[in-house]
Amino acid sequence: MKQIDQMRRRAARYLAVEAVEIAPAKGVFSLSFDDFPATAWTEAGPVLAAHGVKATYYVCGGLCGGVNMDRDQYRLDHLQALHAAGHEVGCHTFGHTSALKMDAEALRLSLDANAAWVAERLDGHRMTTFAWPFGDATVGAKRLVRERFDLARGVRDGVNAGREDRSLIRSIGLESRRLPGYDLEGLMAEAAERRGWLTAYGHDVSDRPTDYGCTPDDLDRVIRLAKAAGLEVLPVAAAWDVVKR
Repeated sequence: MKQIDQMRRRAARYLAVEAVEIAPAKGVFSLSFDDFPATAWTEAGPVLAAHGVKATYYVCGGLCGGVNMDRDQYRLDHLQALHAAGHEVGCHTFGHTSALKMDAEALRLSLDANAAWVAERLDGHRMTTFAWPFGDATVGAKRLVRERFDLARGVRDGVNAGREDRSLIRSIGLESRRLPGYDLEGLMAEAAERRGWLTAYGHDVSDRPTDYGCTPDDLDRVIRLAKAAGLEVLPVAAAWDVVKR
């Protein structure tokens, strides 16, 4: 089964591609938080506010008030506060289920449930961007997702520049297990030089993060590097409006 899933992920990289031209007037950087743990707001929110930047929070309605990977997930008041503060609320699947584990109908129902759950709690808010849970995309799921969203963000490393698949936008991981392997200065410089779009995703934010999270200092450093490289820092949906051609 694991080998079959790997083949399905690989097929999604090369099939059902809808290429768009990524060519902003200047380089752009976008921050996002997946799922999302409570600390992505309580700890990361003040860092974002100190820098005057907005991020995207990819929400699973089914995780609200619960626990995932031994970390408390967001509460409803967190979601409402970040939305009121101007951060983007984007879509994950309702129960954080991988697209590899759902057929087309199950995925449709999950997206419908998430859309209804968010709209009911955020005064009719409609989510326009999607992030694949675990980075797992399939050919069939891509076709369904791109009918509903402006774009879908994945977890494949790299700067988005030139022709890219709008259903599988590249992104680097703000994760303690991955951050040491990145040349962050180089990635920011590449985004600026190529007039590209660098996106990043994280999860929990604390001084003792999980393997999938980062520290407040990590987050602060990433934002400082983006600004030093001259990149415009925008949430994913706002960035999409200026990067696509």
